[in-house]
Amino acid sequence: MPSNTTPGLLHRDRTIAGPGFSRWMVPPAALCVHLCIGQAYAFSVFNLPMTKLIGITKSAPDDWKLTDLGWIFSIAIVFLGLSAAVMGRWVEEGGPRRAMFTSALLWSGGFMLSAVGVSIHNIWLIYIGYGVFGGCGLGIGYISPVSTLIKWFPDRPGMATGMAIMGFGGGAFVASPLSVWLMGQFATATSVGVMETFVCMGLIYICFMMVGATIVRLPPPGWVPEGYVAPTKSEGLITRNNVYVYEALKTPQFWLIWIILCMNVSAGIGVLGQASAMSQEMFPGKVTAVSAAGFVGLLSLFNMGGRFFWASISDYIGRKATYLCFFVLGIVLYAAVPTTGSIGSVTLFVACFCVIMSMYGGGFATVPAYLRDMFGTRYVGAIHGMLLTAWSTAGVLGPVLVNYGRQYYIDHGSANRDAYNMVMYAMCGLLVVGLIANLLVKAVDKRHHMAE
Repeated sequence: MPSNTTPGLLHRDRTIAGPGFSRWMVPPAALCVHLCIGQAYAFSVFNLPMTKLIGITKSAPDDWKLTDLGWIFSIAIVFLGLSAAVMGRWVEEGGPRRAMFTSALLWSGGFMLSAVGVSIHNIWLIYIGYGVFGGCGLGIGYISPVSTLIKWFPDRPGMATGMAIMGFGGGAFVASPLSVWLMGQFATATSVGVMETFVCMGLIYICFMMVGATIVRLPPPGWVPEGYVAPTKSEGLITRNNVYVYEALKTPQFWLIWIILCMNVSAGIGVLGQASAMSQEMFPGKVTAVSAAGFVGLLSLFNMGGRFFWASISDYIGRKATYLCFFVLGIVLYAAVPTTGSIGSVTLFVACFCVIMSMYGGGFATVPAYLRDMFGTRYVGAIHGMLLTAWSTAGVLGPVLVNYGRQYYIDHGSANRDAYNMVMYAMCGLLVVGLIANLLVKAVDKRHHMAE
């Protein structure tokens, strides 16, 4: 017997846009989520305070060590990739509002559980709270706006996804000073203010993410922007057909793009984590701790701006050509870094890494449109979710190569400033692998296409 009940507020059918809805309301909805979950890039501001939860002014014997705390971010990134891969189809079929709502509960709940962990000094609750629950909130929240934006902006998919993913890169700009300020406000003679800050940020984030979940909409079936003429047939690498989410895993194109993203991110994320120490060790006496911190902030700015810039450029030159720029230019710049150190040019060193970081961020923002070109729009969110396992892999591969590679050369007699030279050449090697994978990308064979 047919049901006469009205679908709930989170149901996909309740998110279909009515007449007169402006598609430009969707990017702000996506930003409400991405600016919040982008806090993950700023979590390191809590590390030192959390080594003094008992000692307050200095670490006590029972306080946590930085090595213990470093796992919090790593667990979160691993679960970002896993949840995006596992829940991608659920996100796609249930619609963006349900996904954003779920992400908000997990992300905010992760902060609340972590606050309890801080209060009773149980690091496992933080691993579970921020790492597992928060990481799942990250994964679901990261992919939830992607396919929605691509559906609203078939004429400019790169620009659309770039706007949202730019928010993820920029979230740390808001979260970092906010976290430090809140800890300062809540700090007392018996508390460093971390627990209270976690609670406060959890409440702030759930409010903003719920706003995004409320205003997001899906376009009506068959909707296209005014004046836009959809292609009647596939052109080059851009298909008008759709590939089912699990069928995409059977194509070489998916795995080539997986390698492309993994290599681009590995090279960038490894350096990003060591940027402050690297700048000081390569230019001893010239770069102070304060100026190194400013350098890290500048890299974050280029990381954020590159997401919008490169993704927008890709709408004009194509996704394959954009990644070609990333890899060719990246190889040249990474190879040039040792020279900037040998001639003592801080300016050239900074310039090289600013461009490198813009391409690191641009890789994240361009890849959803690359997937859309290859596999169509219908399951792009779910396919993007599975591809983010490349990010989880890169989050381990990049830092391991940089950190252990540097230590290896120091242990074998290299000076600290020279130890990075071979590491930079190793980054070039990663980019060469990515370049080859990108050159091998071609259109998906029609046998993988869904029946219309």
